[in-house]
Amino acid sequence: MRLTILASALLGLCWSAHLAQAQPVAVGPQYDTSHVYVAPADVDRFMQSFLATFGGKSTPQAIVTVTPTPSRTSSQLLITPSGLVSLFGFRTPIPYPFGSERTGYLVQNLDKAVIAARKAGADVLVSPFPDPIGRDAVILWPGGIAMQLYWHNKAPSYPPLGSVPDNRIYLSADAVDAFVKDWTAFADATLVSDEAAAPGDAIGRPGTTFRRIRMVSGFGNLVLMMTDGHLPYPYGRETTGYGVTDLTATLARAEKAGVTLLVAPHGDGIGQSAMVAFPGGYIAEIHSQH
Repeated sequence: MRLTILASALLGLCWSAHLAQAQPVAVGPQYDTSHVYVAPADVDRFMQSFLATFGGKSTPQAIVTVTPTPSRTSSQLLITPSGLVSLFGFRTPIPYPFGSERTGYLVQNLDKAVIAARKAGADVLVSPFPDPIGRDAVILWPGGIAMQLYWHNKAPSYPPLGSVPDNRIYLSADAVDAFVKDWTAFADATLVSDEAAAPGDAIGRPGTTFRRIRMVSGFGNLVLMMTDGHLPYPYGRETTGYGVTDLTATLARAEKAGVTLLVAPHGDGIGQSAMVAFPGGYIAEIHSQH
């Protein structure tokens, strides 16, 4: 009897520990943003072209300090059915390492998220600090993938996305497995697919293949491209892939709004994909909705 009770108690402790580790960190993909830094003169042109391409709206622009050391930038959030953008136009030099983070992910508790990230293998580049509406930190994953974690004093409420964007990450064979392991542990991510020989058309190298891994978590979609780094421009420069229901119509709106078509629509082994550059230099992938 005592052994049975002890075994039950140990099982309960193990299950409690599992539940504690399995507590979700993310809030939802509609709160995840692509970080875009452009020169102040390009802020309005970028905003107008991005909203003309994907629809949606912008929050009011504010001039604020969003770093733990002195700086000033315009800041606004572009909310579209295809994904959100945190848009910055710095009036002062940008303090290190800001500008290197590709995304901002809303978390349920910033301090616990930072602890979880460190435990999963991330470096904490910027320890938690206050901003005008909450708190932030910047973390770094294997392969040099930097991202911001953030938390708001007043919980935001945004509608679900029409299409969850892809966080597009290019990694070497030296870093990909470590990243997958660490990201899975932190984000409780699920493997969607692992293609050993995805068509090279997807990265501008027809006639070749590469490894492509697709994952999903509470932070949304993530696509890993494992390559040898022999990438033609502009591949590797984009951080986000936006899904749309009508690629042809979307690109027509984009070009009319001053967006440059860098790579015409082509098959990528999943659907149709194109590459564009927005005013201010932001490069993005746009694809037919998966």
